[in-house]
Formats: sequence, structure tokens, C-alpha cells
Amino acid sequence: MVILSKNNHIMSNNTIVTAYLKELEAEYTASHKCLERIPVSLFSYKPHPKSMELGYLTLLVADIPLWVTMMIQEGEIDLAKYKRFEAKTTEEMVARFEENFNGAKKALGNVTDEDLNAPFSLKSQGQVLFTQSKMEGVGSTINHWVHHRGQLTVYMRLNEIPVPSIYGPSADDRTF
Repeated sequence: MVILSKNNHIMSNNTIVTAYLKELEAEYTASHKCLERIPVSLFSYKPHPKSMELGYLTLLVADIPLWVTMMIQEGEIDLAKYKRFEAKTTEEMVARFEENFNGAKKALGNVTDEDLNAPFSLKSQGQVLFTQSKMEGVGSTINHWVHHRGQLTVYMRLNEIPVPSIYGPSADDRTF
């Protein structure tokens, strides 16, 4: 189990869990800043016929932390049973993200490094697509989240939506 100090610092003997919690926290602000800038009116935008719609990409960035929760708590995700959220407003999408992010932190805070050795399976209609440890799954899911947020910033640029600072100043928030 992970404990937060009075300063909200993570205190744990679980080095892997602690690392994942720190990584989630590190990616939170940039993801939130991106999501709060995406207008629902652009959800159907696609830069290319083979590209996904902006609304779906926005949902991925908001929902991927939920995958961490499901991975840890349920040990599987069945794509056929996964209920896709449909936001009617930007605020609803941001609220969805907040709920999913806080759920992921809580789920991670309630496991040990040893718990993450248990298997996780991705399924489609009950058929196992692949199985890996929860540890591997959480790590690749965080990477997947960052990847889709990067795609989201490209869509933002193409739509003249100011791109926030991610790992340093963007062209839209430079002050020098």
C-alpha cells in the first residue's frame, strides 16, 4: 500500500508502484491542459481519411487512466464490453478524465509491487488477444497515454488550438 505524506509526497517501499504513481502525476497536468482546450464542435475533425476523429482521440486521452484501474482491479479488459463514454461538453470530458485519473491513482495506491506480477489479459468478445503481467500492462498503458496525447497536440496545432507546455515551453506559451 502507498501512503501520501502531509505534503502529498508518495511514501512507499513499493518502488515500481511508486514510480508508476510519479509518472502518472508527471503526465497529469499536460493531459488536463490539452483536454480542457478541445471544443466539442471539433470532435468530428480528421486530418486524413485514415486518421481517427479528434473526439475519439480526446476520449482516449481522458479514458486511458481508467485502463490502469481496470487492469489492476479486474485483471482484464474486454474490448467488446468496454463502454465508450460520450461527452456532450468539454467540461464533461475533463470531468471524465479527472475521475479516471483519480481512480488510477487509487488503484495503484492499493497494490504492492508483488501484486503487479499477476496476469492481465486483453480480450475481445471473451477471446484472449494477449496476456502479460499487470506491471508490463501499466507501463505500456502509460506510454500509450502519452503517445495519444502527442497525437492530440498535432490535431490541436492543425486546428489553431494553442498547444500547452508539455515537457517545456511550446510555441504557444513561450515568454522569451
